[in-house]
Amino acid sequence: MFIQTEETPNPATLKFLPGRAVAETGSVDFASAEYAARSPLADRLFKIEGVERVFFGQDFVTITKSDRKDWAVLKPALLGVIMEHFVSGQPVLLDDGAAAAGGDEEDDEIVAQIKDLLETRVRPAVAQDGGDIIFDSFKDGVVYLHMQGSCSGCPSSTATLKMGIENMLRHYVPEVVEVRPV
Repeated sequence: MFIQTEETPNPATLKFLPGRAVAETGSVDFASAEYAARSPLADRLFKIEGVERVFFGQDFVTITKSDRKDWAVLKPALLGVIMEHFVSGQPVLLDDGAAAAGGDEEDDEIVAQIKDLLETRVRPAVAQDGGDIIFDSFKDGVVYLHMQGSCSGCPSSTATLKMGIENMLRHYVPEVVEVRPV
């Protein structure tokens, strides 16, 4: 088994591509070890000192490290755990629930349009960088989004939200006045 790695815009995050499906139904974000119980893979990854966050996309694993650890030290151990997991045939998740959150949908037509734009134009581009952006809610013209994977804590995530996503949503959905992270 060959696992590729890619750098992300977030220097504290590395993207691992095992060449197999990871989270088949959306994405799953583990913000800390205490949330990893439903995933044998995430649980093992958090046991490696320096791992702070684990994110599963459809065909990748994104891992965020602490500032105290160097990728040269962490990467071999992470590759070993990921490889062992997939070779063993264990499931990535013990249940099939995805981490996609939904909020109160005040105006179904506007929310549907926002979700469609996020799904077709934003999420594929963000997944290329090892992250995900999930719709939370739309209230008083403001779209609230969850930043996950490499997007969470990324130095350029604010620019991506404001200059990219906000401008696009305002262009296609006049009711949108602002985009904010949750």
